[in-house]
Parts: sequence; C-alpha cells; structure tokens
Amino acid sequence: MSSTFEQPAPPRLISRARRAVTEHPVVSAGATLVIGALVIWLVFFYFAFHLLFTDDKVDEADPFASGSSAATSPGTTTPAVGATTPAVGAPKVTHRGSFVDRSHPASGVATITTDGAETFLRFEDFRTDNGPDLFVYLSAGVTATSPVGALDDDFVDLGKLKGNIGSQNYEISPGTDLTRYRTVVIWCRRFTTAFGTSDLTPTEPSG
Repeated sequence: MSSTFEQPAPPRLISRARRAVTEHPVVSAGATLVIGALVIWLVFFYFAFHLLFTDDKVDEADPFASGSSAATSPGTTTPAVGATTPAVGAPKVTHRGSFVDRSHPASGVATITTDGAETFLRFEDFRTDNGPDLFVYLSAGVTATSPVGALDDDFVDLGKLKGNIGSQNYEISPGTDLTRYRTVVIWCRRFTTAFGTSDLTPTEPSG
C-alpha cells in the first residue's frame, strides 16, 4: 500500500521564484526608488540637521594686537631696498556694525580695522547656526535687510566662514572700495541664502 506525501519545493524552484521576484521590473523600480529616497533623506539630514547641532568654535586674536600682525609673523619677507611700502600707522577702526538674523539666528559685532598697510574684517562675540558651504561676503549696494537675491549680486568673497562661533579675522584686499562694499553677509552657497548680515557704518563722518 502506497501513500502520497506533499514534497517540499526543490531548492532550484525556490531560487527561481526568488530571482523572478527580485528581477521583476516593478519590484526593481520600487527598490530603486526606496534606496534613492533613503540616500536623499540621509544627505538632507546630515546637512540640514546634523550641522545645526555641531558647532565649529574659533578664537582668533586681534590681528593688530602686539605681536600678532601678519607683518611680524614668521615666513614674511622683507621688502627689497628702494621698494615703496604703504605708510603704516596706528590701527584704526573705520567701520562697525552688528549682525542681524536672516534665515538663521546671527549675533555679534563686525568691525573693519586698518593700519594703512593691512585691513581686516573682524567678528567678535559672533554666533550663528552651523551649516554647509558658508562664506563671508562684503556685499555692495544693499543693506542687511535687503532681499536675499541682492546680497550675492555684487560682492567681495573673503573666504569660507572659519567657525559659526567665536572671534575671527578676514583680510580685505588692498583697493577694496569700502564705501561700496559695506554689508557683511554670511552666505550659504549650497542653499543660496543668507544666514546673517551686518551693515558696516563708518566710525567717523565722511568728508
């Protein structure tokens, strides 16, 4: 007397079924979309949220404090005999302003100081949110509250923001027209927006 038992599917059939599911166009497209969405979410989370909770703190000395000027730092060269150099005098603060919020909170004081040979933009008690691709601009023809699109229309790029918290210095190239470029902008290139801005007011009346 014989009896019939239900036999398990052979491994080859199981493998074929699994491959058919994973290689099905709809399933494959769905998996691609899910993976793509996950990658986008991870990148967005890192740049939009992670950096907001990770501070980069700096504490640079005043560039005109005794012994800290670039003119006395190691590696500088001595001008050749007979070469003309700018007249150097006592450092003088020529412009001053306070940061205001734009797309992110921003606070602190911005000043421009020169000794006749070198000119620096300095931030003190500075604080803003961290973020990707932040740069320091001197913007022209606008004020700190101008529309965002105007803030990077005509500007001088002073380089990447050194830190979202703390005192820091940015050298301004000789010949920069500070009667024109008088708004400091903390600009995020990745998201084309201003984190914070500061109008720079002359410390002495012109004329």
